[in-house]
Amino acid sequence: MMELYSYDFSEFSNDDVNENGYFGYSHIDDYWEEAGRYPFFIRVDGKLAGLVLVRSCGEYQELESPHDIAEFFVMKKYRRKGVGRAVSKIIFDRFPGGWEISLWKNNLPARRFWKRVVSEYTNGKYKTFAATEKEVVGFTFYNL
Repeated sequence: MMELYSYDFSEFSNDDVNENGYFGYSHIDDYWEEAGRYPFFIRVDGKLAGLVLVRSCGEYQELESPHDIAEFFVMKKYRRKGVGRAVSKIIFDRFPGGWEISLWKNNLPARRFWKRVVSEYTNGKYKTFAATEKEVVGFTFYNL
C-alpha cells in the first residue's frame, strides 16, 4: 500500500524510486513498534482500498491531546465515492483531542478534500495554518 501511495504522491514531491524500484518509507515499521503511532488499512467490500497512518503528536501546531494524519491514501478506483470522507470521520471519532492535518501546498486535490471533510466534520469550526518554510498548509480543530 505504501508503494502505491508513494507513487501517487510523487507527482507532488521530489521523491524518486531507489535502484531497486521502490520508494520506501523510513518510518513504516515504527507504526507497529512505537507508542503513539497507529496504522489502519482501509477496506471496501473486504478488499484493500487504502491506508491511514495516525500519530499522537502535532508537527506544526501546539494542541492539547494532539493527533496527526501522517499519511492518508485511498486507491483511485475508490475515490469520489465517499470512502475517504467516511474513513476520516471514523478516525477522528476514534481519537478525541486536537487534530492537525498538514499537507503540501501544491497538493490541490488533497487541499480540496480536507477542506470539505474538516469543514463538514467540525461544522466550520476549524483553523488553517501555513508553514511557509516547508511549503505546508493545514487545518487544526478539536474533537472533544
